[in-house]
Amino acid sequence: MLGEKSAVAAGSVHADALDQVERRVKRLCQRFAANLPFHGWHHVHFVRTKAGAFARANGSDALVVETAALVHDLNYIVKRNSDAEEGHDIRMRILAAAGVGEPVAVWIDEIVVEAEIRTRHRDISKEAQALSDADTLFKALPVTPVMLAHRYLDENGITLSQLAHKIVGEQRDKHDEGFYFYSDEAKAMYSHWATANLELWQCVVEALEDPSVGELLDAVNA
Repeated sequence: MLGEKSAVAAGSVHADALDQVERRVKRLCQRFAANLPFHGWHHVHFVRTKAGAFARANGSDALVVETAALVHDLNYIVKRNSDAEEGHDIRMRILAAAGVGEPVAVWIDEIVVEAEIRTRHRDISKEAQALSDADTLFKALPVTPVMLAHRYLDENGITLSQLAHKIVGEQRDKHDEGFYFYSDEAKAMYSHWATANLELWQCVVEALEDPSVGELLDAVNA
């Protein structure tokens, strides 16, 4: 992770470069829309909008954070069911093509990896906190398990059981230890959504252990 002095030295993102990144990522999302039913442009746009707002609220570099949000899920174009690091090469190519300087591009790439929900911790940078809160909010939205969870299953080629264990395994400890969200605003507004979402997925884990539920799903999917 870049220190505060190193981040300042890296600079920021010009508004025209941000626009270039947006256009390039949107074109990619449209090109690969069939492969991105969950992590498509609808997701990227939501995270970019919320991340910018969280960045302005916590005093971090909003243009850098919005750029990081635009490129944070490019790994799903490279490889199904992958981690953020898999998107490094394509992120760096897009940032370079948009005119983002290499030190800033490296910083943005580090923010994306730092905000990854599976590995993030309490003391990540403010930029990563803003990105994380936006991305985590998308996961915690009450509509996500109802309208979008099946899209995640299709996109990543995993089972409902795998998804339920992934969500509980990656998110429960952050919730219980008090850094599911980082900003006070996000905690105040959305923590009850997060709690309900995690309780739902814990119930899914438990339900799938019941043989009768397994038979029911087999019948539905036959």
